[in-house]
Amino acid sequence: MKTTPFTEKHIALGAKMHEFAGYNMPIEYSGIIDEHLTVCNAVGVFDVSHMGEFWVKGPHALEFLQQVTSNNVAVLTPGKIQYTCFPNETGGIVDDLLVYAYEPEKYMLVVNAANIDKDWNWCVSHNQVGAELENASDNIAQLAVQGPKVVDALQKLTSVNLSEIPYYTFRVGEFAGVPNVIISNTGYTGAGGFELYFYPQDAMKIWDAIFEAGEEFGIKPAGLGARDTLRLEMGFCLYGNDIDDTTSPLEAGLGWITKFVEGKNFTNRAALEQQKAEGVSRKLVGFEMIDRGIPRHGYALTDAEGRTIGHVTSGTMSPIRKIGIGMGYVETAFAKPGTEIYLDNRGRKLKAQVVKPPFRK
Repeated sequence: MKTTPFTEKHIALGAKMHEFAGYNMPIEYSGIIDEHLTVCNAVGVFDVSHMGEFWVKGPHALEFLQQVTSNNVAVLTPGKIQYTCFPNETGGIVDDLLVYAYEPEKYMLVVNAANIDKDWNWCVSHNQVGAELENASDNIAQLAVQGPKVVDALQKLTSVNLSEIPYYTFRVGEFAGVPNVIISNTGYTGAGGFELYFYPQDAMKIWDAIFEAGEEFGIKPAGLGARDTLRLEMGFCLYGNDIDDTTSPLEAGLGWITKFVEGKNFTNRAALEQQKAEGVSRKLVGFEMIDRGIPRHGYALTDAEGRTIGHVTSGTMSPIRKIGIGMGYVETAFAKPGTEIYLDNRGRKLKAQVVKPPFRK
């Protein structure tokens, strides 16, 4: 298994480790619920160094990104970030990703860990315009420091004014004595906070400084288990569960990142435009349980008569709400919030209701 610069630290701290995307990653430390609540109420730290980072540079960088991504990269100015996806040629999604506008003619793409090789091959094979591409995934470490007390904790470590980094923007500056750290605000938890990108050789210096600065605020390390429950309470998609090679961005509710603007001829644009005009036959929805039960990936969703209308893509017991919550694809007729649907829990029909995320109240 691959390691991150923090792997030995996770093991020393007693984390429960497991393989994820080829990496030996911490799933939980003090427990998923405890870590989830720590992030919602204080400060939690996630090692996300397994994520992939690609640089796209040169005079053809923008042209390349306009061809391979669904969102309109032309609107980005340096310091701005955009959520987007790589559409494939068959109506699905290669991956969802972030585009960082670093400077004119220089962008950083942040891709899912499980898709680094797939995405890199996709970018290289679709680079018809001569953009400069660099896979920097092994040379960039990343921590996501999340929670309502993050600004108070981390401001001690940098002269960059953290309160002036709005959602989906970033700054580059000195952090914990380390120069050129990318400090971004894109959070996958809904609790606020920042992602820090830096060279692996600076990893432990930054880790130790963060935990010292956050001690008075009840800082704790958190694993991928809580990262999943936190993103699910917000209704954020997870690639491989809620979106994949077979799901269209329009079916997944990602029409807002699919921009049919003039001159942007991205992969499979014509087919997606046709789908937008005709409407989709299924939609990704959020739902919460009325009956007691926990939805799980792959469970069938049915109507009142027991006819299958879709399936669960993600589900859990909400640590905040203490009810079962989930996401799944259903026939479009059942996608309206307030619609009653049923979860087939191994033959038991459990009532649920379609709701518009976030689930966290």
